[in-house]
Amino acid sequence: MKSRLEKENAALPPDVRKGSAFPAATVSVQQQDYASLPALEAEPLRSSGMTMTERQSLSAHRAAKPLGVCERACKGTRFHNWGAILLIASAWSASFAQHASNSPHVFLLNAQKLAETKQRIQSGDKSFALPLTKLESDAAKALEQEPVSVVTKQPTPPSGDKHDYTSQAPYFWADPQKPNGLPYIRRDGERNPEINKITDHHTLDQMEAAVRTLSLAYYFRGNEEYAAKATQLLRAWFLDPATRMNPNLEYAQFIPGVNTGRGIGLIETRGLADVVDAIGLLAGSKAWKATDQKGLEDWFSKFLQWMLESRNGREENAAKNNHGTFYDVQATSFALFLGKKDLAKQIVETAKQKRIAMQIEPDGRQPLELTRTKAWGYSNGNLDGLMLLARLAENLEVDLWNYQTKDGSSIRRALEYLYPFAVGDQKWTYQQLGGFDGRALFPLVRRAAAHYQDEKFKADQSRVPKLDPSDREHLLTAD
Repeated sequence: MKSRLEKENAALPPDVRKGSAFPAATVSVQQQDYASLPALEAEPLRSSGMTMTERQSLSAHRAAKPLGVCERACKGTRFHNWGAILLIASAWSASFAQHASNSPHVFLLNAQKLAETKQRIQSGDKSFALPLTKLESDAAKALEQEPVSVVTKQPTPPSGDKHDYTSQAPYFWADPQKPNGLPYIRRDGERNPEINKITDHHTLDQMEAAVRTLSLAYYFRGNEEYAAKATQLLRAWFLDPATRMNPNLEYAQFIPGVNTGRGIGLIETRGLADVVDAIGLLAGSKAWKATDQKGLEDWFSKFLQWMLESRNGREENAAKNNHGTFYDVQATSFALFLGKKDLAKQIVETAKQKRIAMQIEPDGRQPLELTRTKAWGYSNGNLDGLMLLARLAENLEVDLWNYQTKDGSSIRRALEYLYPFAVGDQKWTYQQLGGFDGRALFPLVRRAAAHYQDEKFKADQSRVPKLDPSDREHLLTAD
């Protein structure tokens, strides 16, 4: 029997790409009705057989290793020069400092739990000694990270401006039947090492991981050295005229011989939601100035506008699989950061039907993720995104954790569908290149435990191994 989604898309080929046929949007952010955007399928996110804590995602807990790829580009630059144009920053700084003295301005992270952990640490509670030691060890490595930038990549994007982020589609390879290999052809789940010639994606991951680690270490320990390094990395990526990234993804995940960029490329910036929280953790430090805050708000405002109005942004918003999920995660996070609560609430309310109802079957299957060559990885990855969206919705008093369609589709049902495979009660029969690893689901079960506290879920959770005592998640949950 075909699923609802399979019936609806029966006329569509497995991999639909509208490309240049998808019209660009010129309507303003204020006028655009988010819920009215057209539907379009897109290729799911990059995934692997690795566990959730290993893959490069919003929930990754990796500290950046030093690269120094921006050393020459950043040498001698004055990261504060751009601030001269921000004429209202000094008037705003007083309110910024007042806010910073209260709980951290974060959205994916739980501000109340962070504040509780910090208070307990300051009162001498030794319960967090192991995760604190590990966090500071990671932060020490991140202190060695040189500023990184999009301008250090070798290839120049079609715009001629190296400030434009650029990346190549990972699952496309040269056609052996063509003399020049063009156009490239798809080999789902097989990553082409050729993509590593363009370094923007890698350096973005490095910046995100380092900034997240350093900001958390600063928040809990108050060491200004951590805040200063995080601020340096953020200024290099977002603010300094010599090294900053332009706030768009026009040239992300291009396919040689086919196009110069796709909406699908937005999956590569999903870690920026972590950066938004890192900014909130740096508030009140000596290094993080009001001009820095205002500059990042300006950057994210322009990036969010591009997401809402551009062809690539609209294409990704309309994606019915994990790409659409992580589009919503980013758009909601950025809208909250910018104080656009009406927009953020519209996104998460719309997600009830547009994401949960459309992506999850009543039995918990996620059909569009199960068609992939790494079906376990994609099913976990999309559920991860839906849980992140549910966490963001909490800031808006919208409950996605317990939302359920009339026929039973829900986040919990998707988790329950995957659970028997994770603990070995059932054998995974869908394709999973690289091998099956049930442990990928365990972080999601632990995350959901705060929201599903009935006896059945507690029994299921009891079969999931306890979190490593040194894992920083203990700091984030005050557990």
